[in-house]
Amino acid sequence: MINCQIPTGLIVSCQAPADSPLHDPIVIAAMARTAINRGASGVRIDTPAHIGAVRKQISAPIIGIWKQQLPGCEIYITPRFEDARAIAASGADIIAVDATERNRPAGEELKTLIGRIHSELGKLVMADVDTIEAAIAATEAGADTVATTLFGYTAQTENLSPPGFDLLAEMVEKLKVPVICEGGISGPEMAKKALDLGAAAVVVGADITGIDLKVTAYKSVMGK
Repeated sequence: MINCQIPTGLIVSCQAPADSPLHDPIVIAAMARTAINRGASGVRIDTPAHIGAVRKQISAPIIGIWKQQLPGCEIYITPRFEDARAIAASGADIIAVDATERNRPAGEELKTLIGRIHSELGKLVMADVDTIEAAIAATEAGADTVATTLFGYTAQTENLSPPGFDLLAEMVEKLKVPVICEGGISGPEMAKKALDLGAAAVVVGADITGIDLKVTAYKSVMGK
């Protein structure tokens, strides 16, 4: 039985580079708790260890992912069912998966993966896509919500820069499930624009929690 709803409004992605002091379950959990305390409706967390630490701190919805670099596979956001099972066991309410039209590990079909997450784990599925074709295919495969997460990060969209507002608008028009804007949001005004275009929620990561990227950007401009 699935007893979670898709969060609306602001979702904060609490992640950090693997070589950063912030890449620590205690720190990630503190980020997540702060985000929820300040009004975010949910958080997006990577890896079972971080999800487990966050689950101890908050009761709000957790969108769980597990980034896995598999040999010979371009898909890396929760690519396999075993990855989904691990993050579900750690406390994720919603499982986000790469739902682009690229080849999946071991030839598994997206519909099969989503079906197993629903039936065996009892979790909702967030489909991270890059194109409208992938978005439509994801909903036909059973995804509960679709996000623009991978716009600009695949071979089909590598010459485009997020946020994909045009893709977002097309998804809102053509899909019957909640649409989430994720990627490239760098300020409250951009988040508001996404909501005005019909997004049910907006995921913001680096602009809120990306200290490493922010400091690097400042240093690159200041030169000292």
